Amino acid sequence: MKQVCENIVRKLEKENKTIAFMESCTGGFLANEITNISGASNVLKVSLVTYSNEYKIKFNVDKSIINEYTVYSIETSEEMAKKVAEFANSNIGVGVTGELGNTTSKENKVYYTIYNNDTKQCVSKSISVKTEDRAKMKEKVAKQVFENIITM
Repeated sequence: MKQVCENIVRKLEKENKTIAFMESCTGGFLANEITNISGASNVLKVSLVTYSNEYKIKFNVDKSIINEYTVYSIETSEEMAKKVAEFANSNIGVGVTGELGNTTSKENKVYYTIYNNDTKQCVSKSISVKTEDRAKMKEKVAKQVFENIITM
């Protein structure tokens, strides 16, 4: 994980680009991994942990999207990515939402979007995570998100 985060920070530095995160179920894990890399302050504009719908909405995630598609949806992750990029005036916005460690479900599903604020294009995906350990689930999600960021 460290190497892919190092690659992201170096790539963003080289391209003079910035990134911002709005995380829910990962609770700041992605931003934490990026800030473990020297030089992260050159590229990371802001990281928001909007665990509740109330705070997603306070940061301009459209309430009607949450109501129509639920908070656990690609549509909500897209809104999160777009709104955090706009809020931070960053080149890239990342939104992550979903369920991790839900005791009533055998499958935990996470939705994430990487939004390129320059081209107005999104890469949105979902990932199913099957393990009992929440920390390992966050790590699995982060690894997939980071692999998608580096290929953008």
